Amino acid sequence: MTARAPRSAAALPPEQAAPMRRALGQSADVTVFVDGTAHRLPAEAQAAVVDLLSRLSDGDAVQVTSVAELLTTSQAAELAGISHSYLRKLTDAGTLPVEYRGSHRRIRRADVEDWLRSQLRRKELSAVTDVTGSPDQPPS
Repeated sequence: MTARAPRSAAALPPEQAAPMRRALGQSADVTVFVDGTAHRLPAEAQAAVVDLLSRLSDGDAVQVTSVAELLTTSQAAELAGISHSYLRKLTDAGTLPVEYRGSHRRIRRADVEDWLRSQLRRKELSAVTDVTGSPDQPPS
């Protein structure tokens, strides 16, 4: 992937933001026109565009940047908020899938994000278990 510089956009003035906010409140269906041809966006792209438009309609400035799909161990550790050595242990144990490019490890961004979600679920389940004594019983 070719790295591109991030692009920033200033906040919209209120007279432009308000109509966009109303339109987004009525529908999240976004159609993009390229050279006069309508293109329906895939769900993930649509969600990103709607999020961008929502932020602009809320009066926020925005910045768009590209992210790599395959991360170095340093990038993955930073994304996960863990040390580089702990991340290597996770890959060695098979907890995080890893691909090798020669002798260099590469980790998919989606795998790091899935691992983070699983850690959050485990933490939430642990909190419920601590309160109730059992993950299946509601607090009394």
